[in-house]
Amino acid sequence: MPDAVIVDAVRTPIGRRNGTLAPVHAADLSAEVLKALVARTGIDPGTVDDVVWGCVTQIGDQSSNVGRFAVLAAGWPEHVPAVTVNRACGSSQQAVDQAAHAVLSGQYDIVVAGGVETMSRVPLGSHRTTGQPYGPAAIARYGGSGFSQGIGAELIAERWGFTRARLDEFAAGSHAKAAAAIDAGVFDDHTVPIEVDGTKFTVDEGLRRGTSVETLAGLRPSFKEDGVIHAGNSSQISDGAAALLITTPQRARELGLTPIARYHSGAVSGADPITMLLGPIPATEKVLRRSGVSLEDIGVYEVNEAFAPVPLAWLAETGADPERLNPLGGAIGVGHPLGGSGAILMTRMLARMRNENLRYGLQTMCEGGGTANATIIELLR
Repeated sequence: MPDAVIVDAVRTPIGRRNGTLAPVHAADLSAEVLKALVARTGIDPGTVDDVVWGCVTQIGDQSSNVGRFAVLAAGWPEHVPAVTVNRACGSSQQAVDQAAHAVLSGQYDIVVAGGVETMSRVPLGSHRTTGQPYGPAAIARYGGSGFSQGIGAELIAERWGFTRARLDEFAAGSHAKAAAAIDAGVFDDHTVPIEVDGTKFTVDEGLRRGTSVETLAGLRPSFKEDGVIHAGNSSQISDGAAALLITTPQRARELGLTPIARYHSGAVSGADPITMLLGPIPATEKVLRRSGVSLEDIGVYEVNEAFAPVPLAWLAETGADPERLNPLGGAIGVGHPLGGSGAILMTRMLARMRNENLRYGLQTMCEGGGTANATIIELLR
């Protein structure tokens, strides 16, 4: 069975809600990273077997298979297909998994995986404006109160005894780490400038320098009157896209390309849909068991910062080294454009691995409904 390798990975800067990227349609934003992959690698886009594209809220601007229209917007040949997948916040990590699986099986030679979300144009919760998203049977099974990620985050904080001060300390750290990475130019090589109204947008927009426990103290709880979860220790509503080129080592050599990393192992798991956000814990256990790689062997852990209790609970349960957790900041510091976040996190993780010469990286994301992806990649150069 052939290996699946990542040849290149690119992303847009992350735009804050109603910020610089708000005027850009999701298909057009996606097209920018597709075009960048071609420009950077020199591949003929007509050789791409499929484009697997993550997107969560697939209505309005993001309906009608946004991945397919991204291919057309990029000017790629009409015969290049695309599919849009939805595993909630892990959609583009799932896209990477599916692309790797297709290459590993020998059915595809070259696949582009990634995703997009323009939350300024398609607001969070838009899917609730028509119909009943979860269905009466599932809602009834869990007590009839429905499913809320914010309440799930509150339940996690309560279960592990995380105080508001501890959560806010983690949130402030996310901003500080992201600021340090931006200032050091860690993201420069893989970030695609996006031109909007004649100006090139190059840097993640959600960063708030100087964020501290003290500055966060004035924010009101968002989900419970006496709760600990608020806008400052939750992920930011954002816009963004990312894409990775995945192929076999043999095909890469034929194209004159040097792979960055090997797709080592992947796993998905489910958890209680009320608490909802604990899926990364069993998903991590599963991928480690399958991979034969120990947690201690992994140099960087990217655990998506949907809410501060999520990576903190993951850390508490796994016993992982906190210094290796989200070293470049995360979604609290720079934003979480849902369907694009999995691929964005992977570009960031690859940057960390290459800068620090770390052999293994592990990425995991909590997802609506209680599912989670976990993926291990191995550095090759």
